Amino acid sequence: MPADKAIQETVVLVHGLWMRGWVMAWLGWRLRRCGFRTVAFSYPSVRNTLSQNALHLSRFVAGLDAPRIHFMGHSLGGLVLLQMLATHPDPRIGRVVLAGCPYRASFAACKLARKALGRWLIGRSVLQSLDQPAPACCDRYEVGVIAGCNPLGAGRLIGGVPQPNDGVVAVEETALPRASDQIVLNVCHSGMLLSDQVARQACAFLRQGHFLQDTELS
Repeated sequence: MPADKAIQETVVLVHGLWMRGWVMAWLGWRLRRCGFRTVAFSYPSVRNTLSQNALHLSRFVAGLDAPRIHFMGHSLGGLVLLQMLATHPDPRIGRVVLAGCPYRASFAACKLARKALGRWLIGRSVLQSLDQPAPACCDRYEVGVIAGCNPLGAGRLIGGVPQPNDGVVAVEETALPRASDQIVLNVCHSGMLLSDQVARQACAFLRQGHFLQDTELS
């Protein structure tokens, strides 16, 4: 992709549960090195419902001055993205990368939701995602899925997360029907935010619509 064209394109970064937009800063820096403009979207991941956060994201996107807008969502951020794509489409939307996103109901979240304290911890967005069918958007958009298989994370404290997993989300939970491409990397859930591999693969998908294969990594 020519540099002048890439610079005109914007990537919106959407964080996960209990986080704020600043946690996506390193990924944003890496994507800017690829030639993209990046902006981070912050939202109240516990207090608001998934629908409310998707609406706020759509308004944030509507205010962006960019001819083409891509997205990268980590964990719950991916579910917010999918909800927005399903309910508030924008004609400028390009490609979407989901990293560690529990598209199929999260075992860890379901287990926490059984108790009042757990429901308070995971918040209203996660609870809505557990109570509704997962939104579908792959018929309209190019979506790439990154899963992790390094099991370091809070899932060990909860116990029972299906193997392989990234310490929070199982690989099988990230499976998105009719995704354009899917890849499993040796990273943990939080480590995705600082992983060179994740950043390189995200950049590749946003540029060309598929992840790098072994022959392209040398």
